[in-house]
Amino acid sequence: MHKTLTLVSGLILSAGTAFAQTNDMTSMDHGAMDHSTMGHGEMPMDQAMLDSAIHVKAIVHSMGDGTVNVSHEPIPEIGWPAMTMDMTLMENAEVMEDMADGQAVTMMLIKGEDGMYGVAALVPDM
Repeated sequence: MHKTLTLVSGLILSAGTAFAQTNDMTSMDHGAMDHSTMGHGEMPMDQAMLDSAIHVKAIVHSMGDGTVNVSHEPIPEIGWPAMTMDMTLMENAEVMEDMADGQAVTMMLIKGEDGMYGVAALVPDM
């Protein structure tokens, strides 16, 4: 419970300061990337990562083994347009056990040492 409260507090506090990579990635086909080889799930979260977290509204389409398929709004902080894509869930990602397909969420993305983003939390929209 304490871990969840800490993470949710971190989401709220860092929402206004979520500035990260500024490269324009609008021409990149994220859906065609092989995320299974990127190792996002083993990225530990430290305070610097939490401070640079990016938050975006998304719809969950399906959950896989260590991945989530979402349609997200544009993410101007990193130059991503709105799209549907598979994303890697980070180790210890905060996700409800009964996440339903079609669930509206706020997704917290953390940039790993490899420069790729992983999902650190999916918080249901109320």
